[in-house]
Amino acid sequence: MDSLMDNALMLKVREGDLDKMGLLFERYHRELFGFLYHMSGQPDGSEDMVQTVFYRMLKYRHTFTGEGSFRAWMYHLARNVLADFRQKHKRSAQQYDLANYAEKIAGGLAADEALHKEQELAALREALASLSPDYREVLVLSRFQELKYEEIARVLGTTEGAVKVRVHRAMQELKKFFFSIEQ
Repeated sequence: MDSLMDNALMLKVREGDLDKMGLLFERYHRELFGFLYHMSGQPDGSEDMVQTVFYRMLKYRHTFTGEGSFRAWMYHLARNVLADFRQKHKRSAQQYDLANYAEKIAGGLAADEALHKEQELAALREALASLSPDYREVLVLSRFQELKYEEIARVLGTTEGAVKVRVHRAMQELKKFFFSIEQ
């Protein structure tokens, strides 16, 4: 139901009702930040990229047809913004700001539980960072952003079957890296 509502909102934006973009921003800016942060490892850069994605949504609103989901279209734009960011910064090494994430997950947990969660998160981030960008992208979209395989296929311009295979292979690689870090 939300996807129909999102599509309707974006169609209104397309028709010139730019105030509706604020609703979409409120609904998706955190989710989009999470995706861009997981893919780039740059908190400040991710904030900038979120703004750029929403700017491009306005600039290219005429390209939104309402067919397919708004989220798939949004992530397609986000991938382009991310590619531009990488080209501009030419950084291959991933550097994650674990302190911010540790604070978020620790809220209210006992100190030893928080430390254990922080260590697990650090190991997972390290394993995720060691994956190829293609594998990391499908895992972030499917597991963290909870996009359906059909939506991911639209974002990546491929088939649903190819996405399933890529996610499976990425999970195998992640397990291999994660368990090698744990030992």
